[in-house]
Amino acid sequence: MKFAAACVALAVVATPAPASPKSERAAILNVIQRMEAAWNRGDFRSYMAGFKSPDVIFVSGGKFQQGWQGTLDHYVRDYGGSPERRGKLHFYNMNVDLLAPDAAMLVGQYRLERGARITEGVNTRLFRKIRGRWLITMNHVSAYDVAPTATAPEAR
Repeated sequence: MKFAAACVALAVVATPAPASPKSERAAILNVIQRMEAAWNRGDFRSYMAGFKSPDVIFVSGGKFQQGWQGTLDHYVRDYGGSPERRGKLHFYNMNVDLLAPDAAMLVGQYRLERGARITEGVNTRLFRKIRGRWLITMNHVSAYDVAPTATAPEAR
């Protein structure tokens, strides 16, 4: 009986406490922050580290990308090369809804300034906690071009 009680006590002590909703939201927002910084320095591979590889579902412009590698190839092809071609990316108005201990939905906005071309849009992202890391498993983007004179999100 004492042995069984000791085993139960050990199991309780050895079980990690679940993270708080606040810390989980902060971890997810940290993923987004790292992705933004990676994009802005031209490191698309590090940007893609926020997505589940190889089978992320990525929808943009009404089309499916071809998983993780297809999405990376798209970014390198369409945005790679010079800082002007890549532009400056900023995510804002990030709202995280924790759905389960290992699932969350993020809905937020972004702004990509590429010279005179400015694109804004909405991201809907399903995050899953996989082996202790929050990763985007489904990403849906809707985007639109805005007038170059439009005020940046920070100033609104």
